[in-house]
Amino acid sequence: MPRHTDVFLIVFLILLSFSCGKDFIPKPQGYNRLILPEHSYRTLPDSFPFSFEYSSHAKLLKDSSWLAERYWIDLYYPEIGASITMSYKKVYNSIDTLNGLLTDAYRLTSKHQIKAYAIEESLLKTPNGITAVVSELQGQVPSQFQFYLTDSTDHFLRGALYFNTASKNDSLAPSIEYVKIDIVHMLNSLRWNDL
Repeated sequence: MPRHTDVFLIVFLILLSFSCGKDFIPKPQGYNRLILPEHSYRTLPDSFPFSFEYSSHAKLLKDSSWLAERYWIDLYYPEIGASITMSYKKVYNSIDTLNGLLTDAYRLTSKHQIKAYAIEESLLKTPNGITAVVSELQGQVPSQFQFYLTDSTDHFLRGALYFNTASKNDSLAPSIEYVKIDIVHMLNSLRWNDL
């Protein structure tokens, strides 16, 4: 009669022989399903030289970069790690100032040409009569959507969408489209304020 330890040893050896036959291949890392909330909006405080409606799911933060100016802000989406960075400049009814701001806006967008395989630019007129230029960038770029608005005499507002992640843009596509809807709403609701 075999002892229990002998049976255990035989079962162990059989299992060991079957388990060593194949190389172990780890499964690729999975991604969590992203559930995006319904779009809802609130109005920017009236202490800015511009006003618009922005996402209720975004936090309004003061720009913390070393070169930030008084009316530079970030709209931060904590659930998806996205930020819309916005910088405001006075034009002072100066064509030279306006041309400098336009040149900077184009330069900042064109910096992404190294990784972008397409940059689509559109000129829009908002319901409030404000001219907006929107740039959509395709490829593995750090900023997938950029814009600026101006009245050509007093106000210039520039913005760019960024994600704080190393994920590929095809994985970010649902989040990018979600924030783009919020940006379009923001552009369409924008008004200039005289402070």
